[in-house]
Amino acid sequence: MVGLAVTEDTVARNRALQAEWYGEPLGDRIRPLLDRLGMSQSGLAGVLGLSAPMLSQLMSGRRAKISNPAVLHRLMAVEELVADPGFDGMASAEIKRRLDEIRAEAPATTSGLRRTGHSGAEGGGGDGMSGGRAPGGHGAAGGEGPRGEGPSGEGAAGRGPAESARLVQTVLREVASAAEIEAAADLLAERFPDLAEVLRVYGAGRASEAEAHFVRTILRHA
Repeated sequence: MVGLAVTEDTVARNRALQAEWYGEPLGDRIRPLLDRLGMSQSGLAGVLGLSAPMLSQLMSGRRAKISNPAVLHRLMAVEELVADPGFDGMASAEIKRRLDEIRAEAPATTSGLRRTGHSGAEGGGGDGMSGGRAPGGHGAAGGEGPRGEGPSGEGAAGRGPAESARLVQTVLREVASAAEIEAAADLLAERFPDLAEVLRVYGAGRASEAEAHFVRTILRHA
């Protein structure tokens, strides 16, 4: 019973950390995507660049941290796809094409904002989910680099608005937790409301909200 209690406590702690880092526990965030896409956990894991057991552990709370920025980047891209107003009318072939593009995307990293060649999904001995630093200085995180080479797109710096917005989200969420970003936004809100809004939208908001903000504030001046 003691072992079970420890396990339950660990899961509860991990889910609380996920809610702080990612806005909600990863199981609650990912299960609606599986339902909407009609995919298995194994199928979605392949899109994200994770092994199926690793995704299962993240969703169940047995692991807390998505340590590879590329995985978080792809998760936000899948959320954006599912939130597309035209998603329900998309043909299955188009959805598959979009998921294949997401699988190949290589987001910027906090060390270089650069792309790398495709080297496959995480899994086996190199799952990239342990060791290193977690968001906001919490826990452990791996130092795996991004995977794949995505389309260049259009818009700022040769990228589309969706990808550009996700890059900003990825950077912010690598250096601070959602709670820390909200606290920083509160400190800035009175004197610098626009900057506070940027922190809230990109640091704690959904991918669709960040893209809308990017289009509204950046592309209109391009």
